[in-house]
Amino acid sequence: MKIESHNPFFFRKHRYVVLKCALFLLFAALSFHIFLSVSFKLVSSSIQNTVAESPLDSTPILQDLAQIQPQNDSSAECDIFVGEWVADPTGPSYTNESCHVIESHQNCMRNGRPDTGYLYWRWKPLDCELPRFDPGKFLHLMRNKSWAFIGDSIQRNHVQSLLCILSQVEQAIEVYHDEEYRSKKWHFPSHNFTLSVIWAPFLTKAAIFEDINGVSSSEIKLHVDMLNEEWTSQYKDLDYVVVAGGKWFLKSAIYYENDTVIGCHNCLEKNVTDLGFEYAYRKAISLVFDYITSSHHNAFVLFRTTTPDHFENGEWFTGGQCNRTVPYKGGEVDMKDVDIAMRNIELEEFQKIVSSRNGKAQTLKLLDTTRLSLLRPDGHPGSYRQFHPFSRGNEKVQTDCLHWCLPGPIDSWNDLLFQLLIHDVTA
Repeated sequence: MKIESHNPFFFRKHRYVVLKCALFLLFAALSFHIFLSVSFKLVSSSIQNTVAESPLDSTPILQDLAQIQPQNDSSAECDIFVGEWVADPTGPSYTNESCHVIESHQNCMRNGRPDTGYLYWRWKPLDCELPRFDPGKFLHLMRNKSWAFIGDSIQRNHVQSLLCILSQVEQAIEVYHDEEYRSKKWHFPSHNFTLSVIWAPFLTKAAIFEDINGVSSSEIKLHVDMLNEEWTSQYKDLDYVVVAGGKWFLKSAIYYENDTVIGCHNCLEKNVTDLGFEYAYRKAISLVFDYITSSHHNAFVLFRTTTPDHFENGEWFTGGQCNRTVPYKGGEVDMKDVDIAMRNIELEEFQKIVSSRNGKAQTLKLLDTTRLSLLRPDGHPGSYRQFHPFSRGNEKVQTDCLHWCLPGPIDSWNDLLFQLLIHDVTA
């Protein structure tokens, strides 16, 4: 039946339907708005509760550290150093076969390590995603630039990781090494980029009497008031620097100031006061920060925080082991007292120099690898610092629970480094 458009009943019914539809849409929009508001509050509350109740952050030790946790001068909305390790089926961007600069002690797969699960994790900050290191973009930004990693063997470990990642774009050419192959320099000819590792385990001047296996013939003579000229003589030629102290300060040493013995750490000398390693470490870190921020040379400097080891049931030469195959979760592990002491010193001295804004303090940034490294007991060579260590019968095997397998967790340090670099370049 045809309804005539001039029918009055048709117009009344049509207006009623329109009004009903309008009221329905208004009610639906209002309900959706209320739903979103409540949901957002619930999600925000959930996130806050998750952070507040995180076992790792609730650890008394880390609560104490958080009280002096310095913040880099950055507009970033996310703290990339706070997070967790999450499963990553994509795995590393290189292998021990594609990269040819891995030292034998860190080449875990070549040395026969049977498990590979430690390769399939990535660091996930709590409030954001951490992009992977982009070797092409890095080399483009670093054209005609120079980098140096200054410190001990952990720095050399870190440099090898960086070289392996960059090898996806360009293979570096080694252009220098010292007699013991501890200090090295590489060149990327297509980008005129140089990358160095400078051996300076104490950062300050030191006479070291130790062989390549870590066996000492005499106590170290450490000058806590003089920086190591091996790196300061090159500093003016560097555009970017990563500097770090570390475990060498735990070794037995005689301390000197003004070329005079003032004390020691764990020494056997009579009539010499044991000042503890904290004294020398604080002096060294303070001296380094003062040098960097008062220098007329405007280098961009990252200070990397201390690296916890994961020795269990002993140490290097006393049967210590690290046989775990998965990362820790928050709350499952605490830092050792010596690591807490070192980290406290690092953060306190960093905060002092940044707060004072002395000279060019803004060029000094914190590369805080401590907490994410603490959660990775599975990433060390362990017994596989040697080639097939158990093929020689009952021969005693030395384990390495300090350095990192390559590929391995240390690759994530470069993701952090790249993020800090990108922020600085684009700021």
